[in-house]
This record gives sequence, C-alpha cells and structure tokens, in this order.
Amino acid sequence: MAGPQPDGEVTVIVVTWEGKDLALEALASLERQTIRHRVLVVDNASTDGTREAVAARFPLAKVLRLNANRGFAGGVAAALAEIDTRFVALLNNDAVADPAWLEESLALFGDPAVAAVTAKILLSQATPHPVINNAGVVLLHSGYGADRGLGDVDMGRYAEVANVFGFSGGAAVLRTLAVKAVGGFRDDYFMYYEDTELSWRLRLAGWQIRYCPRAVVTHIHGASAGPGSPMFATRTEGNRLRMLWSHAPVTFAAAATARFAVTTASLTVQRLSGRPPVSPVLDSRLRWRLLGSVLTEIPRLLIDRWGSGTRRDRQRVFRHWRGVPARTLES
Repeated sequence: MAGPQPDGEVTVIVVTWEGKDLALEALASLERQTIRHRVLVVDNASTDGTREAVAARFPLAKVLRLNANRGFAGGVAAALAEIDTRFVALLNNDAVADPAWLEESLALFGDPAVAAVTAKILLSQATPHPVINNAGVVLLHSGYGADRGLGDVDMGRYAEVANVFGFSGGAAVLRTLAVKAVGGFRDDYFMYYEDTELSWRLRLAGWQIRYCPRAVVTHIHGASAGPGSPMFATRTEGNRLRMLWSHAPVTFAAAATARFAVTTASLTVQRLSGRPPVSPVLDSRLRWRLLGSVLTEIPRLLIDRWGSGTRRDRQRVFRHWRGVPARTLES
C-alpha cells in the first residue's frame, strides 16, 4: 500500500459474508489510505466468489476463509489469532474509508492509555448534509449501548476529539495487545454488541477509548442484516442482556431482565388479543425463547465476570459512563 510506514504497523480486518461487491468497494478505499498497512479479509464461507474476486483485484490482501459463517464477532476473533502487528483496525465490508482514516486514527495513540480510536461514521444515504451514523458508543441509562449521534446532521457538534464509552466495530483502530490482554472478541455474540461488550472490558481494565472526528468513514446502515429481521432481533436483544450480566452491577442486570420479561408478557397479551407484532423485536414468542436462553447462561456469565474487573471497577465504570454521551479529554 502507498504511503510512509507508520510508527507501529496496522492490520485492517474486513469481515464479509455474501457481500462481494460491497467488500471490493471497502478494499478499494483501503488502497487509497495515506499510510501503509496490511489487509486481512475474513470470508465467512461465502458462495458468491468473494475469495476469488479479492485475490484477483487485491493480490496483496490476505484472505482467511472460514468453513462456516461465524458472524462479525467470530470472524474478527479468528483474524486476531493471525495478527502480530501493534495495531488492528476494523472496517465493515459495507463501509468506505476516507484516505486519511488510518493516519488520523493512529495519531491519537500517542497517549499510551488509549486502547481504541473510533471513527466518525456517516450514513451513505444521499442527503443535503452529511448525517451521523456513529460518533462512538454511548452507555444509555438502560445500560444498553447506542450509536452516539445517530441521525444528527453533521454540522459541527461532533467536531472535537473526545473520550467515549465505546468504539464502533464498523470503523475503529485498536491496540492489539490491549485487546488480546482482555480476552479479545467474544465469538459467541456472532454480531451486534460485540464491540460494546469489548469496550466494557477495556474500560474495566483501565484503558481509554477516543473518538476521532477527522477519521471519517461512510457506511451503508443495515446492509449486513436489516433492523427488522428476526436475526437482528435475536442477536441485539440477547446480546444486550448477556452484556449486562457480564459487566453491569448484578442488581441492575436483574432489574433489566425483569423489565424485559414484563414487556414480553405485555406483548403476549397483545398477540393473544389479535394484535400481531409489527416487528420481530416485538414478537413475544421470539422474546420468550431468547429470555429462556439467557437465563440458562446467567450462572456461566456470573462466573466469567470475575475475570474482568472487580465489583468496585464495575461500579466505577457504570457510574462514570451511564447516560454520558462523551467526556472532554481532561475529565
């Protein structure tokens, strides 16, 4: 790749499944980066000729072909075992990075406390003004994660470097040793919330996560799995609860699970009265199955949590970041 070698190598991971044309556009944007880097494409057993197309168009990119679709989380987890560079970057296969994305992101790692730098991700949909998709991840009052700035017109509100709770797996650069030290990506998440869950572990370990407004990426929101699909509902709702049982105070996780059950019971009454769910997220049958699965996992999640921070650490991180969109670099 063109450009000077940065102080510390970086490998960019692009995970793809049945998305050949999207992945080729993402890789073309990496070819235009201002600094040299390696590229590792994880092909989740695609049948659309992705591997052959990447090899023909981008011969310098390494392709790791998995024998089954392991989702974004599983794909990144598999790739991390292959990476020995100081930094690892993540770029969605349905995203296009501005040429300075990597260079601007790496510039913030001059602070040794920083483990992750998340980009300004803009929605690709044509509008008179750029619209924010993600400017970092927020820990809501509910304890769940959310895209900071989603839907806001990019008119200067997100123009400053800031500390944020978490990074977006759609476009971020991570310190490889920090990620591996806290256990890497949880492949059982498959997709959705794997980035927020890892961000939580990084924060419990004392690392910082920064938002870089000059590192810009454009993203086709929902190209991998539509927000109205059953898979989206299952993964988002289930992983939200799993994340809380892994890292939030136990009383808070229990209360959130109880609220989920009460809401599901209400949706069951609506369905039995002849009002069908308007989306899979509101399908009570799906939600009861999901809740049963999470409840069986709670003992394991409670045991695993003791390896990622003390009770005091969890209280500290939760109090500091719950409901806080961002903090200045001094706070």
